[in-house]
Amino acid sequence: MKIGILSYHFPPEPAFIPGSLAEELAARGHEVRVLTGFPDYPGGHVYPGWRQRWHHETHSQRLSVRRVPRYPGGAASIGGRMASYLSFAGSAGLVARRFLGDVDALYVFQLPATTFAAAGVLRLLGRVPAVLHVQDVWARDGAEEGGEGRWVARMGNAMTRIYRAASRIAVAAPSMRELVVAAGADPARVRLVLNWTDERIFHPATPGAAARQLVRRDGRCVVMHAGTIGARQGLETAVRAAAALDRTMDLVLVGSGAAERRVRGLAAELGAENVRFLERRSPVDMPELYAAADYQLVMLRDLPELRRMVPGKLQAALSCAAPVIASAGGDTAELVERARAGLSCPPEDWAALADRFWLAATIPPPTRTEMGRRGRATYLREMSLPAGVDQIERLLHEAAGRVAQPATEPRRKFA
Repeated sequence: MKIGILSYHFPPEPAFIPGSLAEELAARGHEVRVLTGFPDYPGGHVYPGWRQRWHHETHSQRLSVRRVPRYPGGAASIGGRMASYLSFAGSAGLVARRFLGDVDALYVFQLPATTFAAAGVLRLLGRVPAVLHVQDVWARDGAEEGGEGRWVARMGNAMTRIYRAASRIAVAAPSMRELVVAAGADPARVRLVLNWTDERIFHPATPGAAARQLVRRDGRCVVMHAGTIGARQGLETAVRAAAALDRTMDLVLVGSGAAERRVRGLAAELGAENVRFLERRSPVDMPELYAAADYQLVMLRDLPELRRMVPGKLQAALSCAAPVIASAGGDTAELVERARAGLSCPPEDWAALADRFWLAATIPPPTRTEMGRRGRATYLREMSLPAGVDQIERLLHEAAGRVAQPATEPRRKFA
């Protein structure tokens, strides 16, 4: 097949889903064409060594990447993000017909940032069938800033149009299906395709002496949270839980984010000496750090939209065979419980999380290892790169009319 890919982010940005999908589809013999922007994530500035221009196209065996200019202020404010989204939509629209007009099917990595571009490109390409891989139903970023309601309404209207126009829709979490259908998608066209992680990096590892020295201070149980320290995570709950068990376990927070100062301040206020902060590390260092800890902590606040998502750090932990403690609701907690890959508790309940920390510390190491083994087996079976690409490839064939089977299939039992 000739397959088009529309994605707001693409490598060298940390966009391993569209990047690895493009490489794998090309390796399977398809001709793949990617339409994307110039790399600027996460800082909102075009990467050093790159210069935005109109005619930038690279080619490798069966894979072509066309980059178009966009306003690179997407990280600054809701206004900056919308300017970036709309400028990408305009640039993509100018080249889409020539670059993607003869593809058999179009895959859209559907983030809020891609919505306006997807709506425009689908309209321009006319009868080219599309497969949307929905990662978020609408933009929640900037919810406290003025003008957010107007943009959410516009985003919602654009998403409804593309849901109705798409031949197939893949959702990245089970409960997201209900939101997509409520927003206008045909239920018969919606499938669950869980995201995978960057398997070149995240795999089981043996911790070296340096990783152990960094993570462990003594024989106490170590729970690690690796990633963003932001509003969505609500790590204040974890700090309060750990402070109640200062002689039982250590909480190690690796990373940074907008809420870091507040979380550090709470740890100091509570005198939580068992809460330690480590600077953000390169992803290639993380498997050893995971292995040096006893559990990986996945935190999500108690918000409706967060109950219908599976954060990427869960796939990374499961792929590394790390047992998990999930302080989250909805799909994330259900996945951990179904896989028997760790422990879970309701979100934003520090007493319940403290109970889970205490229980985790009492579980013997062989049992923790078995939790990690079960989690990795679930990852390989349901979330791995081969499993995900198999499903996306099938959806592309169906969209292009190359599969005889009907579109409907039983909904996967998730919990």
